[in-house]
Amino acid sequence: MIEEKMLILLRQGKISKWFSGIGQEAIAIGVANSLSKDEYILPMHRNLGVFTTREIPLYRLFAQWQGKASGFTKGRDRSFHFGTQEYNIVGMISHLGPQFGVADGIALGNLLKKNNQVCAVFTGEGGTSEGDIHEALNVASVWSLPVLFCIENNGYGLSTPTSEQYNCKNLADRASGYGMESHIIDGNNVLDVYEKVNSLVKSMRKRPRPVFIEFKTFRMRGHEEASGTKYVPQELMEKWAAKDPIEHYQKFLLDEEILTEERITNIKRELAAEIDEHWAKANSEALIESDESNELNDVFQSTDNAIITHNSSTQDIRFIDAISEGLRQAMQKHNDMVIMGQDIAEYGGVFKITDGFVELFGKERVRNTPICESAIVSAAYGLSINGIKSVVEMQFADFVSSGFNPIVNLLAKSHYRWNQNADVVIRMPCGGGVGAGPFHSQTNEAWFTKTPGLKVVYPAFPYDAKGLLAMAIDDPNPVLFFEHKGLYRSIRQEVPTDYYTLPLGKASLLQEGTSITVIAYGAAVHWIVELNEQEPIDADIIDLRCLQPLDIEMIYASVKKTGKVLLVQEDSMFGGIASDISSMIHENCFEYLDAPVKRVASLETPIPFQSELESQYLAKNRLKQALTDVLEY
Repeated sequence: MIEEKMLILLRQGKISKWFSGIGQEAIAIGVANSLSKDEYILPMHRNLGVFTTREIPLYRLFAQWQGKASGFTKGRDRSFHFGTQEYNIVGMISHLGPQFGVADGIALGNLLKKNNQVCAVFTGEGGTSEGDIHEALNVASVWSLPVLFCIENNGYGLSTPTSEQYNCKNLADRASGYGMESHIIDGNNVLDVYEKVNSLVKSMRKRPRPVFIEFKTFRMRGHEEASGTKYVPQELMEKWAAKDPIEHYQKFLLDEEILTEERITNIKRELAAEIDEHWAKANSEALIESDESNELNDVFQSTDNAIITHNSSTQDIRFIDAISEGLRQAMQKHNDMVIMGQDIAEYGGVFKITDGFVELFGKERVRNTPICESAIVSAAYGLSINGIKSVVEMQFADFVSSGFNPIVNLLAKSHYRWNQNADVVIRMPCGGGVGAGPFHSQTNEAWFTKTPGLKVVYPAFPYDAKGLLAMAIDDPNPVLFFEHKGLYRSIRQEVPTDYYTLPLGKASLLQEGTSITVIAYGAAVHWIVELNEQEPIDADIIDLRCLQPLDIEMIYASVKKTGKVLLVQEDSMFGGIASDISSMIHENCFEYLDAPVKRVASLETPIPFQSELESQYLAKNRLKQALTDVLEY
């Protein structure tokens, strides 16, 4: 009845879009009734029954679909693209696949909490072709995660029939390849769905494991209403119309004399009144008033983490030791925090940063992962939903491209979309100068500084690395933490022995001068320091340390003092962070400049392996001439 109302309102232009679940209502209802209300469900955009079963007030759903304030996303997302901790529902993103990885993370959190809970996640048969689905199923099986993977096989992925989607008889057959239990259930029989799923869920609570269920059903309307159903043969529509789950259940209740026609009429009258009342309430609510500060303030979860100062005891350690020590002390402070990554457990990681961590914290918290960056990032998000911090190690920053989708579409947008933080740090060993070639030497921070909702940290010294890593882990927002491989064992410094934090978004003024402002981060800072030692420069030397948020205040103050600027980055020039800083300086400090802002960056090529080619690629050899050009302008 809600759907019928929405279809009328859609035609009247009172809602913007509708994804109908007519013909497959029994699945969402049966599954949602099988789980307790404190167990998470991750539905799709035609699982209205999940939301009604969880008894979300209808006016809030209607307000969500109209973009009103009493919905769940403050008008920032529509349809069922929302979640709510109040009802333990995690909404989908349009990319579909990461949903399964998020369920893995929630289930991992349940295992770590030992709460004997199950979570259920939905997708359609079309979504099962995505690589994220494969990764998540594999992780769930390897880790014995209590996830109910619900596949609604409804005949079409938008207009593409199953014959063009996969080439096995049943999707459930795939589960055996993961070593996973699977079942096929008639998705149009609500009693069959409930009885079988309820039994499975009870078993999964006692013996945690993933279960793959293929629900056979059919979508009676278009993917969304604008799509229509002209691509569906009429005889197929007629066949499935005769199997309508609501009509079948109603007939069963009448045959068993549980309901009468009179009672059904009364129920429908009561429901119609409730729907109309709630629609009127949502419809009368004022439109959201645009407020720029509210929009900007909701990109990140606010944090008032106090800076933790250190004692006077220090030790001379390498950059890599500072990272390892900072990570170890953070694990001790946050006693449920999880580290995940390839080869990080007994092997200690390819750079040995987590060497010995398994002995200290155990394999539940220091987890080797399969080679599946996307699923692990999604799982980290699921852990955050379940209240657990995590650190994910990319074996090399280059490999983050395989996990790009959940970073920029889940982690980055989460707080803005539905007020759910993503308490995840992703460690990014990066950078050239070590002869590792195009797949292991990129410094790809600009991929992420562009994306609102991500914080990006890039230290150059051991002291900064330890304190900033601790703060990144304390911060409830997603942080990309770049660690230059070339600095790991080449840079040493006196570093406090105890736990301490440094603020994100505050640059470091390494040297004061009056003739020029030199701005850099990561290994490029050391290029400048080395040049300055050879030929002293009367310069403000700024180590950015953090690229998002950026210390604009220090940059502008220095530029206004010196009047000349040199920006240095290891990344190639076009689209790099130096380009944006240059533009900002020109726009906001133009009247103070005595020369155009100069950028120094690496060549517009992939980074090569051979030492002479790599040296030519890197900006270091062009730094001295660029500095001279600006000073002499």
